[in-house]
Amino acid sequence: MSKQSIHARLTESGSRPGPALYAATLSLIVLSASGGIGLALHSPWLFPSLGPTVMLFFESPQEESSRPSNALIGHGVGLLAGIACLYGFGLQDDPSVPAGGLTTPHLLAGALSVALTTLVLTWARKPHPPAGATTLIVSLGILTNPAQLLSMAAAIIFTTTLGWGLNALLGTKPAATKGQS
Repeated sequence: MSKQSIHARLTESGSRPGPALYAATLSLIVLSASGGIGLALHSPWLFPSLGPTVMLFFESPQEESSRPSNALIGHGVGLLAGIACLYGFGLQDDPSVPAGGLTTPHLLAGALSVALTTLVLTWARKPHPPAGATTLIVSLGILTNPAQLLSMAAAIIFTTTLGWGLNALLGTKPAATKGQS
């Protein structure tokens, strides 16, 4: 008989506060740790797409899109698609959409970056919807210079590792890949 994870016990108890507090507490820990590194390094280790990623990790850890490999591959594809579209449309030196407003090239870069990310992740069977936010962060010019992009990649690796490390420590394992038991 295998020992049931804390998340599973809280969920099966039927009590709403238990799973909610589990997800909220672990999200707070992981995002605070990532943000703390960002403060210490003066770099963007906390950005919008990390929020839904940790929510998936802790609210629905058995979902396919919550797997660590899906998060890493998804955000990696999102970063690359965002960079390709940002540079492909010649937007790397333009103001970001929040600073300069939405332009037609930004619209095209943003829409295409999400479409490319969706295409690759669907084809690879590695769904991770928060990657759509990652690609927009880049293709819309919000975080674009090499140091910022490296910080994003490092933060994605860190939050995935810490998030799943905490889940594993508490007995929660990622969902099995299709075809595994």
